[in-house]
Amino acid sequence: MITTDFVAGSPCWLDLGAPDVKAAAEFYRSVFGWEYQPMSPDSDDYGAFRLNGKTVAGLGKLTEEGARPAWMIYFCVPDADAATETVRQSGGMVRVPPMDAGGEGRMAQFTDPQGGQFAVWQPGSTKGVDAVDDTGTLSWTELYTTDMAGAKEFYGNLFGWRTQDVDLPGGGGTYALITPAGQPDERMHGGMMQLPAEHLELTGGKPYWHPVFGSADCDATVEKVQAGGGRVQMGPEDAPDVGRLAVCVDPAGADFVVLTPAPGQQG
Repeated sequence: MITTDFVAGSPCWLDLGAPDVKAAAEFYRSVFGWEYQPMSPDSDDYGAFRLNGKTVAGLGKLTEEGARPAWMIYFCVPDADAATETVRQSGGMVRVPPMDAGGEGRMAQFTDPQGGQFAVWQPGSTKGVDAVDDTGTLSWTELYTTDMAGAKEFYGNLFGWRTQDVDLPGGGGTYALITPAGQPDERMHGGMMQLPAEHLELTGGKPYWHPVFGSADCDATVEKVQAGGGRVQMGPEDAPDVGRLAVCVDPAGADFVVLTPAPGQQG
C-alpha cells in the first residue's frame, strides 16, 4: 500500500502535463470530484488537484516540445543530486536537472535506459500529496516496459527496490511487485510488467509509468470517463485478488488506471 510517510523510493507526488489546463481540470473534476487550485492567482500554468480539502495530485501546462500529455510519478529521495548522478551512471538520461521548488523541495526528471519517464522529489516543506490509498487518490504505480530485467536493475540501483515476481493468470506473463528498500511486503507500492513495443501504442513503443486511482465503483467511474470525452483502453474487468479495474485515457491522451480493490486489498 502507498502511505504518506514517504520513505525513500516510495511514490510521493504525481502531476499531469496537459496541453489545456482548464479542460484537464474539468475532466478530472467530473471523474473524481477533484477541484483544481492554481498556485498563483495570476496564472493557471501549475496548481494542485484537491479532494475533500487534501492535495491529491498536481496539474501543469505541457511545455516540453514533442512531449505527450501524461502523468508523471515522483519518487521520494533524500538527495536529488545524488539520485541524478546514479541515473547517469546507470545509463539513464537526465531530462530536467535538479532544481529547487521554492523551498517546497528539490526535484529532477529522468528517462530510464528503456525509455520510461519518471521523476524524484527531495522533500522540503512539502513532503508529498496529502491523501493516498483511498477513493479518488493514488493507490498504485505501474511501469509497462519492454525489458523487465533491465528495468529491475536500473531502479534497483537507483532506489534499492525489492521486487517479487508473480505469474499473471491465464499465462499472461510475469508481474513484478515493487517494495521500497527495507520495508515489509505490506508497503508494496507498484509493479512492472514486460510488454512488446507494439502493445505500447500510446508512446509509440516506449515504456511508460502510469498511476492507479482508487474508485468505489470502477464501472461508474468508467462511465464518467467516457461521458467526459475520455476512452477506455481495457476493461472494466476483474483481476483475481486485486479488484475490478479499467485502463483509461483522458481526452488529451494521458493514461491512468481506475481500480475498485477486492475486499481486504485496500489499506
